Amino acid sequence: MIDALAGRTVIVTRPAQQSAGTVAALRALGAQVVEFPAIQIEPIETDSARAQVVPDDFDWLIYTSANAVAHAARRLEAPARARVAAIGPATAQALRHAGIRVTAQPQRGADSESLLALPAFRNPQALRVLILRGTEGRDYLRRELERRGAAVQVLELYRRVPVTPTPTAIYELAAALATGTAVMAVTSVGVLRALVRIVPPALDARLRATALVVPGPRVAAAARALAWQGELIEAATAADSAMVRALVERRGDAGRAKDA
Repeated sequence: MIDALAGRTVIVTRPAQQSAGTVAALRALGAQVVEFPAIQIEPIETDSARAQVVPDDFDWLIYTSANAVAHAARRLEAPARARVAAIGPATAQALRHAGIRVTAQPQRGADSESLLALPAFRNPQALRVLILRGTEGRDYLRRELERRGAAVQVLELYRRVPVTPTPTAIYELAAALATGTAVMAVTSVGVLRALVRIVPPALDARLRATALVVPGPRVAAAARALAWQGELIEAATAADSAMVRALVERRGDAGRAKDA
């Protein structure tokens, strides 16, 4: 298991401030890692309407990412009475680290559909719900909760901005893609779309021919819609452990198929 990814080059596209866990886990398994952040996270300036939001005026607070946890901590009081839901394990872990008790989170999956399947949200009629997210967040969660009878408010706390890669970053990316055996770790549709935008046209064909490890079918579908040619490896969630596990399992499957 120590050398489970030896000889594999993995291109990590998480924001630079959030990639340390993934990078460390991959290197511990023997992978060569190239860091190529596709986006950076920027806070949205507080306005008067946002400043008036009081978490305990709601029955439920739904945090849609670890970024939402971090940016909410800078803007809002911690909830004392409102119940808290996390969209997935990474978000739940961030909430616990912030000292916030998590009442509900999906046991499998880390998306709106998984959250909406929980008993707490099957019949939310008359419940007041605050969704904490970034500007590019899916609107499906809000729409579905309102359809089921909840009164929903959305608070956008941050935005994802494409990074302008340095010449050194482009050179390292090109070298990794040229191996023909690299795999890219992409944790969201937003990261994937930003990646396609910021990579130079000369590398576009090789980029889309590269294998992707993604957190589930929604990001995989977005890759196919972008005419991605490389293999799509689906992880259970976007958590570091899940993404790395998917790579290790795929490597093991490939090795067994070769032996056969």
